[in-house]
Amino acid sequence: MTKDLRIKRLTVHQYGWTQRELGYDYNGFNHVYLAGSTVEQTGFVFTIETEGGITGEYVGGTGVSYAQVAMAAQYLIGRNALERELIWNDLKRALRKYDRFGIGPIDIALWDIAGKAAGMPVSQLLGGWRTRLPAYASTYHGDENGGLSSPEAFADFAVQCQEMGYPAFKIHGWGNGPIAREAAAVVATREAVGDGMDLMIDPACEYETWGDALKVGQACDEANYFWYEDPYKDGGQSSYAHRKLKQFIRTPILLGEHIRGIELRVDQLVAEGTDFVRADVDYDGGITGVMKLAHIAEGFGVDCEIHAPGHAPRHCMAAIRNTNYYELGLVHPKVPGPKSQNAIFADDYSDDLDSVDAQGCVPVPTGPGLGIAIDWKWLAAHETGKVVYE
Repeated sequence: MTKDLRIKRLTVHQYGWTQRELGYDYNGFNHVYLAGSTVEQTGFVFTIETEGGITGEYVGGTGVSYAQVAMAAQYLIGRNALERELIWNDLKRALRKYDRFGIGPIDIALWDIAGKAAGMPVSQLLGGWRTRLPAYASTYHGDENGGLSSPEAFADFAVQCQEMGYPAFKIHGWGNGPIAREAAAVVATREAVGDGMDLMIDPACEYETWGDALKVGQACDEANYFWYEDPYKDGGQSSYAHRKLKQFIRTPILLGEHIRGIELRVDQLVAEGTDFVRADVDYDGGITGVMKLAHIAEGFGVDCEIHAPGHAPRHCMAAIRNTNYYELGLVHPKVPGPKSQNAIFADDYSDDLDSVDAQGCVPVPTGPGLGIAIDWKWLAAHETGKVVYE
């Protein structure tokens, strides 16, 4: 007998935990290593319950996401949870004046319901075939505190990751620092690991000028980097500026993290502002949105690289041909991984530095739906807020 999959209740759980050996950089936005310091972190668990008893679960999202979930809650009550495409497009229109972050958690939880109803992992629903995903070590930002505080420190950490099996390594450099040091880190890291490791750099839009972006891009050329991501303070949005940058450097550009929607990605590609397409399950409309972006990239003959770790990104990547690496981060040689402090998962799922196998790969979850096992007892002990919509 088919279960009743009409949505009856949505719940947002907010929880907190303390991250050790972490502080903030010069402007208070980027997390960086700081010995003896702690940062209070916030996480979310989102559930969608159906009349038939199947519940979709998602661990992730941001405060912005759940403010928009509140806007969409009454629309969702009573809807068929399997009508993901209709729901996705209705929410795309309804949230058109906003950044549409709210679509992500909703869509991901609906995919979890679909997988559980079918008794199979989401990756199989998507047509996935991969069971292991090659990962790159994605670092915390450079600091001034004796952690990743010099080009040599980044180089040493890259060697450490290479010895652990990682096939690729990505630098998040410094904010408000000398551009010559940034370029030096690019070259020093290549010299340390040799030619057998793919290297990338993501300034996260920290560079002040197009000229600074050009200088680091020229260093990337010298060091044969795999991609150069969101370099300067245009926010990664100007197709013209990055097309112009590409006229002076050879290193492929990766943009897209800071623009919303599939249409703007097409515009970037047509304008030749980017070489890779960036996609994020939280930022880009969940699993449905990421798969749309992957297929758009495929139509242009280029690759789609998924931003940030998590269950949903692993399921997506398992079903995407034109993608290269799973982003495992953020990691640091002196900052403990979150699993030792954030025990939200009841199984051995981890995105800590040591969670890769000897070949630098992570597994795709195999349980029904997303395969998430939440430690509800731990969540109850760390819960800082709860909102129910029904």
